[in-house]
Amino acid sequence: MSYPIATLITSYVDGAYLAPRAGSHHLPVINPATESVIAHLQEADGAEVDLAVRAAARSYAEGTWRRLPTERRAAILRRVCDLTEQHARELCWLESTDLGIPSSQAPGAVIARVVRNFSFYADHLSQGAERAVKLDDRYQRFVHRDPVGVCALISPWNAPLMLATSKIAPALAFGNSCVIKTSEYTPLALHRFMALLSEAGVPPGVVNLVNGRGEVTGASLVAHEAVGLVSFTGGGAAGRRIAAVAGAGLKKCDLELGGKSASIISDSADLDLAVDGALLGIFGNAGQMCFAGSRILLQRRIADAFLERFVARANAIRVGDPFDLATEMGPLAYASHLDRVLAHCRPTAGDGVSVLAGGERTAGGVGYFMAPTVLIADSPAARVCQEEVFGPVATVLRYDHFDEAIALANHTRYGLAGYLWTNRLDECMAATQGIRTGALMINSPMVFDLRMPFGGVGESGVGREGIESLRNFYSEEKAVAIAARPLVVAPRLGTAARA
Repeated sequence: MSYPIATLITSYVDGAYLAPRAGSHHLPVINPATESVIAHLQEADGAEVDLAVRAAARSYAEGTWRRLPTERRAAILRRVCDLTEQHARELCWLESTDLGIPSSQAPGAVIARVVRNFSFYADHLSQGAERAVKLDDRYQRFVHRDPVGVCALISPWNAPLMLATSKIAPALAFGNSCVIKTSEYTPLALHRFMALLSEAGVPPGVVNLVNGRGEVTGASLVAHEAVGLVSFTGGGAAGRRIAAVAGAGLKKCDLELGGKSASIISDSADLDLAVDGALLGIFGNAGQMCFAGSRILLQRRIADAFLERFVARANAIRVGDPFDLATEMGPLAYASHLDRVLAHCRPTAGDGVSVLAGGERTAGGVGYFMAPTVLIADSPAARVCQEEVFGPVATVLRYDHFDEAIALANHTRYGLAGYLWTNRLDECMAATQGIRTGALMINSPMVFDLRMPFGGVGESGVGREGIESLRNFYSEEKAVAIAARPLVVAPRLGTAARA
């Protein structure tokens, strides 16, 4: 089953899709499995971004969303969940079409996560409470929260709808209006989703969408004087530029950037479970995940046994058409990204890197498909051990003692996630205390819980996502003190008799 795609993807402003604009710049939207152009995207220039931001600012000033009763806002968020499930097949189809995620995986990777994003914050609106304290018998004090205002939300191409809604949902929950920019490579599902937000009851102007490249559309959005907050998920170079502009404007800013996460396999681990987890951690979504376990650190005693199973399973992964239910890994998202990933898979003399599996495009020549790749390196300083590849490329290093494994895990400028497969409590505790990372999974692949913080250290970013962090990010605390009884104010300035 297929669904209609707009010939021209335009921005969504004030509750409606914009009409084609004369003289606008168009970008092709390409199906990564077929390399065919399936639509064009009208890039939002500075004037169009200004239109979207002003719509958000107007809706915020008028209070059409932020002044709604909490119960009404929660009901609308739940209606978003209902509509997402009603249109699940269409949204999955769109995500598989421009991203290449296997259609068999899309319901869990896309729909379940989108529904969770909105249902979680609907629950929070009905259950969350603020602090209140009594100071002696004279004051009642409490915290009042105000929305920040207009939020600029910039989401990446590797999980378009899920990551966009992970920003939209908390921004809405805390009463803000927003403008979101998703990637020009994967705009289809979010473009369709905007109409569902309006159908659910989100007032016009509260959530607006602009499309285009980061250096054009994104730059205009971040720099706009009416934007008070910037949330960005993407690459480190863009993150630095955004942070500089946001800082100059004293805008609140959080950055969820890249990763080079280590997956440590101890000699005490259940090898079958560790192989399953490590495969999913690097080949899920064709390795296009910031938290991918791209460095596999093997205790030397079990290295050969692990690699025998891991390489055999990697070679057996079914790569192909996203709409074939047997497909386990689809294409990479776009052509230049495929070229970049493949460039990391060509060892040069003297770099100490060998190819154990893959390292090339799959047979056929059509589509941005590449074989699951396993590299082995002699040194943690090798390029493939230090740079984020962001593709289906696992790099293996060996270690002897567990303190060496921790040192190898920390031998990176990133620090987003880490994985440990072990049956020893002392190794669990040593990793917990010793690995410099924002998240650590023990005997488990990545699992998300919106009650818990998610974010990184070092070049993996600034800030955390999770209910406590995002409540403080998307709102401003106001401390209120009310005198509980009439006070005698002393000293009483200006009452002394003049000489």
